[in-house]
Amino acid sequence: MSVVTSHRLGEPCWVDYFASDVPRARAFYEQLFGWTAEESSSGEYVTFRRDGRAVAGLGPRLGDVGADAWLTYLLVDDAEQALRGATAAGAEVLVPAQAVGSAGTLAVVTDPGGAVIGMWDPADHRGFDLVADVGAASWHELYARSYSAQVDFYTRVFGWRTHVLGDTADFRYVTFGEPESPSGGVYDADGMLPPGVASHWVVYFGVADAAAASQRVVELGGTVVRDPWDSEFGRFAQVTDPLGGLFFLHEVGSGSAA
Repeated sequence: MSVVTSHRLGEPCWVDYFASDVPRARAFYEQLFGWTAEESSSGEYVTFRRDGRAVAGLGPRLGDVGADAWLTYLLVDDAEQALRGATAAGAEVLVPAQAVGSAGTLAVVTDPGGAVIGMWDPADHRGFDLVADVGAASWHELYARSYSAQVDFYTRVFGWRTHVLGDTADFRYVTFGEPESPSGGVYDADGMLPPGVASHWVVYFGVADAAAASQRVVELGGTVVRDPWDSEFGRFAQVTDPLGGLFFLHEVGSGSAA
């Protein structure tokens, strides 16, 4: 079990889902991943837990952030300062820096390639308690239309250390974080994304069996976009929930079935 005790600045520390139908989304993810839901005092936001450990959040649409999509947050130590740095580097503000009770301060921007990304300056809520395990986020990936500009943006604003995984016309990709334990990557997806689809971040969640989890997605009203496939990096499937929210399943080994 990959219990998290600290997070690295500039890297993913949390994900949440902004839903047009919160109860429906809540039921889907509870049943798919075996998550339990802890409501905030206002009842508007839900923290999902796996084996008692925080793994993700759920709430209604936030500001100009579109509904029915997962949002990744990068850890910052000063949200206002990070926001100024991001806008100076070409980002557009969707949600200005704002305190979330005693949990921390968030901000949301679109990067220079149009992808939505959050920033989290923690107080009481530090972020994930569990990663890279069944029922927890295992990878974060940016599908970039403006690959070079977007890699440069995150490197400048968030201090990423990148490692080239591929640099050919068919596969241009960098990972970010410590070389021995990266937490995500950026993929040059300009030639792959359909017309009209902007750059965007995607989240991978760990499951014990990608085929079984894909079947469960369909049983719960979701859709399998791409059947499970094997690669040198693992076994994956691409799916959507009943509201159309896209995410990936990542087979991470034995554990409770999802």
